[in-house]
Amino acid sequence: MPKYSIVVPLHNEQENVTDLYDRLKGVMELNGESFEIVLVDDGSRDKTFHQLREIAAVDSRVTVVKLRRNFGQTSALAAGFDHAQGEYIIAMDGDLQHDPADIPLFLEKISEGYDIVSGWRKRRIDNLWLRRIPSRCANWLMSKVSGVDIHDFGTTFKAYRREILGQVPLYGELHRFIPALASWHGASICEVPIRNVNRERGVSHYGISRTFRVFFDLITIRFLLRYLARPLHFFGTLGLVSVFAGSGISLWLIVEKFFKHAEIMSQHGPMMIFAAVLVLAGFNMLAVGLLGEMQVRHYHEPTRRAPYSVDQVLRSHSEEHTISE
Repeated sequence: MPKYSIVVPLHNEQENVTDLYDRLKGVMELNGESFEIVLVDDGSRDKTFHQLREIAAVDSRVTVVKLRRNFGQTSALAAGFDHAQGEYIIAMDGDLQHDPADIPLFLEKISEGYDIVSGWRKRRIDNLWLRRIPSRCANWLMSKVSGVDIHDFGTTFKAYRREILGQVPLYGELHRFIPALASWHGASICEVPIRNVNRERGVSHYGISRTFRVFFDLITIRFLLRYLARPLHFFGTLGLVSVFAGSGISLWLIVEKFFKHAEIMSQHGPMMIFAAVLVLAGFNMLAVGLLGEMQVRHYHEPTRRAPYSVDQVLRSHSEEHTISE
């Protein structure tokens, strides 16, 4: 069993695959420890898988996982983590904007006993208005919401102790929140500065819309971190506030009706409807919201259902085979 696993999701990266492999192999061979490279083809439509097949055929330390379609970065990482065998797992992007030469920084910190080592693009060189400013705002919000004091949640370049990943469910776009989710389990986390390199070849798959989607994920993370074991405290509070407000208005209308003999329908018709809506909305919020969140957790956690579907797995000295999951 290798000591280190390098997990790299790839989507239409035919221009970078060979260079990425050569640089990863060179860095890890210099380290001197046993390692494997797990390359995940996330539904590429170019020649990425063809090149990965050739690499796996000549290097026994390479495992290639081909997904049936493009499931997204989080699912591709989950597939890589599930097929990795190393004691420590390093995840990074496949576009060479993460420099493999920085891997020893992660290995040094993980050997000191940290559970997660997160990369920090301390000096970013990408677009100021479209990338850096939105990213800085999103990272600040993530840090405040999650309570994890790191500067760069967005980068995939991280190192993990294997058992920590086994405790964190991955689905949707939660890969950037692994440190926040792992902190709930008491994981120790640190950062190392990494280089931010411009993409030399290929087309970037990132856009400003990705930053905006982060804000929706923040709601999920806030709920998971604060109400993971007691979701009723969240939905119950909102539901009961709505029910009590509606009940209070209804009580006032009853007093108006029976003690002051007011014509409720003509004088307070809209208020009566509003009270009924508040009461019903309170119960619906409690029931539908709670059941919905519990269904999501039941789907992804107790069953451990994989958020991806594997087409092929290539390993050294084994025949290519098809897996259905």
